[in-house]
Amino acid sequence: MRNQSTNCTCVAIRVAPTLLFMKSGGFGQFCPVAMACEVFAERWTPIVLRELLAGSQHFNEIHRCIPLMSRTLLARRLRELEAAGIITSTPAQRGKGHEYLLTDAGREFRSAVEALGTWGQRWTSRVQPQNLDAGVLMWNLRRRIALDRLPPRRTLAYFKYTGFPASYRGPKKIWLILERSGVDVCLSDPGFEVDLYIDADIGAMAGIWLGDLAFAEALRTKKIELTGMPDLVRKFPSWLLLSHFAAVPRPPAAVEARAGIKRG
Repeated sequence: MRNQSTNCTCVAIRVAPTLLFMKSGGFGQFCPVAMACEVFAERWTPIVLRELLAGSQHFNEIHRCIPLMSRTLLARRLRELEAAGIITSTPAQRGKGHEYLLTDAGREFRSAVEALGTWGQRWTSRVQPQNLDAGVLMWNLRRRIALDRLPPRRTLAYFKYTGFPASYRGPKKIWLILERSGVDVCLSDPGFEVDLYIDADIGAMAGIWLGDLAFAEALRTKKIELTGMPDLVRKFPSWLLLSHFAAVPRPPAAVEARAGIKRG
């Protein structure tokens, strides 16, 4: 018997990487929706992803907009997201701690977070006393300042908020350092001369931020009062770009309910 040799051509096949994530207590289903929810739908995880997608990269940056989440739980969620291939962590280039960056898989959650935000803006009643936190509001507001509209020199704005429920324990006095190079939030007096004073009802300011209340209307009803240099007082509203979701239209029924309009 003659041995026959076989000529084989080997072709390398590249397979896209797949996230392997097994979790106890999951849904026990292979449906892609169920598998995605095992990563995404844990308590606080969508909010952590919101912060990462908004540009936060360090632990304290992420935690600043999620003050009710314990630091221990945040650390655990970040470890879980890293194990799932959603983020990577590397030692911070400056100081201690780590820098957290979204992977391609993590960045693909943007459309899901955008859809959640759009739905929440359109259908929910968001400005409720138990949800109001001046620190969270100011940290979000900081991200949406029109830097090119700011004065050429540094401007210090002092916010004094009222209208909180008795149970509120967060900050009520906050300073915003506004410069064309960036904006900083301070919970204690930075020691500069104040250029602009904003006395505001926290619910009214949150309503403005969300696009539910016009700044001019808040001024007319004295829900917000501005004092300081006249030029800054006049221009301040134009610096606020408002929430990313402020332009989402609300259905007539939701608008009427917010305004207290009854049919019939």
